[in-house]
Amino acid sequence: MSTDGIHVKNLTKVYRVPERDAGLKAAVVSLFRRKHKEVRAVDSISFDIAPGEIVGFLGPNGAGKTTTLKMLAGLLYPTSGDLSVLGHLPEKRERDFLKRITLVMGQRSQLNWDIPAIDSYDLYRAIYGIPMEQYTETRDEMIKLMQLESLVNKPVRNLSLGERMKAEVVGALLHQPQVLFLDEPTIGVDVTMQRRMRSFVQEYNHKHNATVLLTSHYMADVQALCKRVIVIHHGKILYDGDLTGLVERFSAMKTLVVTTSDMNGKAPDMAKYGAVVNAEANRTTLRVSKAEAPQITARLLADLPVTDLTVEDPPIEEVIESVFATPDEETP
Repeated sequence: MSTDGIHVKNLTKVYRVPERDAGLKAAVVSLFRRKHKEVRAVDSISFDIAPGEIVGFLGPNGAGKTTTLKMLAGLLYPTSGDLSVLGHLPEKRERDFLKRITLVMGQRSQLNWDIPAIDSYDLYRAIYGIPMEQYTETRDEMIKLMQLESLVNKPVRNLSLGERMKAEVVGALLHQPQVLFLDEPTIGVDVTMQRRMRSFVQEYNHKHNATVLLTSHYMADVQALCKRVIVIHHGKILYDGDLTGLVERFSAMKTLVVTTSDMNGKAPDMAKYGAVVNAEANRTTLRVSKAEAPQITARLLADLPVTDLTVEDPPIEEVIESVFATPDEETP
């Protein structure tokens, strides 16, 4: 078993879910003879994450991301498979293990709802046994960075979702964990604070050599922080590798942005070169197949008075959508 980083091999989580038909008769029958079905939330996934690595964990809702994070954090027992985090078996919930990890869930509050966040921070200090000097320095630094000075003394229930998420991140990192499981940490946060939180995670990673597993529906988070991504769909891993490799593997299209000089008021027929995505003045955006991009580029340069031409990959959001549309059986 690995003594550092994260090791996952053939990890599986199966839920036994009761089911019945609609109607009164079915309801009565289910009281005496209940039917169940098995749902594979996570289906034999394997990966390793090295110490200090930041990895994006991507997938649509219901793909198995949060279930995996909960097993890694010891909140759920796996049905089968091998799993270790920092050399510990998470489900044992050993004290040394809990002091070295943190789990931030954008959809769940870890702060006490009825008291100010600052009081919850004091409670965390006692639970984790953080020396007072270290606690005060870390707390004040994070509160300033997250611009929470005027908010930490308010009851958590009075904070907006974005304000609460900032307070959650501060509380989750007070004990300076070595492994961060971040599940939608920027949900409900404005664009400016998203950038600030990304910078904060990056700085924390560099300062503490922390391992980070990040889920987010904001692709800007993933692009800014993660060189490597793991894509999960229907409980199975579809891709594990570089973010640039994901674009190369799953994108079948290229985007051409063509600027031409004035042609005496005559607009060229750009549709014969590819699908016109946008057209304005002398600038046209085309979508073409990746295989045909070199030939189409040569034709454009030969046929038209081109003053500028760029070839781009499609937005990462489109690539991710194409990954999710890939049937499982076609993915090695």
